[in-house]
Amino acid sequence: MRIVLHGQQAFGKAVLERLLERGEDVVAVCCAPTKEGKPEDPLAELAREKGLPLHQPASWKTPEALELMQSFNADVCMMAYVLLFVPEAVRDAPTYGTFQYHPSLCPQHRGPSSINWPIAMGKKHTGLTIFWPDDGLDEGPIMLQKTCPIGPDETLGDIYFNKLFPMGVDAMIEGLDMVKAGVIIKHDQRLDDGTYEGWFNKDAAAIDWSKPVEETYNTIRAANPAPGAWTTLDGEEVKIYDSARIDGDGTPGEVIDVSDDGVVVQGNGGRIVLKRVRPAASGKIAASEWAQTANLKSGSKLGT
Repeated sequence: MRIVLHGQQAFGKAVLERLLERGEDVVAVCCAPTKEGKPEDPLAELAREKGLPLHQPASWKTPEALELMQSFNADVCMMAYVLLFVPEAVRDAPTYGTFQYHPSLCPQHRGPSSINWPIAMGKKHTGLTIFWPDDGLDEGPIMLQKTCPIGPDETLGDIYFNKLFPMGVDAMIEGLDMVKAGVIIKHDQRLDDGTYEGWFNKDAAAIDWSKPVEETYNTIRAANPAPGAWTTLDGEEVKIYDSARIDGDGTPGEVIDVSDDGVVVQGNGGRIVLKRVRPAASGKIAASEWAQTANLKSGSKLGT
């Protein structure tokens, strides 16, 4: 089967590696253009290393882009992390069309930050969807789905790198095997029962110590490692990464204890132990180190 792989970054590279390990006929690799002054995309690097035809159009909305996809004479296109919009004519150019990976259980949590939001909302499970994209945002019929639990202390990084990334590579290959076997499954998404969220950005990652401590902890987990939850100390921003939740009462935002284990901050209905932070104009450091340089002590107040 003649395959076009369209993707980018580590996930796209991992899918290409798996395809090549299996001896699949990858007739073209498509990737976002390399930005001036930026390193080449890992997927593009691997394609060049393996001598595969690499194409990096700035847009797929042009007649030239359609002609390019048609020229591959492909049986199927696999989208492994694609941010550029790809119109219907291009998606339908391969014999069996195009299928795509999305790291949520569609139609829930469609959108660009689909891993962050379930964690921030305190959900206990998430998953991935392999689907046939249409012109909507993460819409289109579903081929298959996989679920995974969200542990009470797991972060964005834990869920993606330990679960949704490897599961996603496997699911992309499972989808390919289904197409090769002639099993073309297309279940309509019930969009009215779903959700779409935008970017989990700086505003979403802001810590309000007066909110319930569970919400605070979920926000920190959802933003670790990106974009990084944040609070302030004397008007200076500090990002929070590794943390833990413990019991205790007091005034929200007040520093309760400073030790080698971290900085204990009072929340609403419990406490957060800050273990790793990033002060302004600094890299990530142990919270105990930050406390020392910032003269942080019991009674100090965050969020000011």
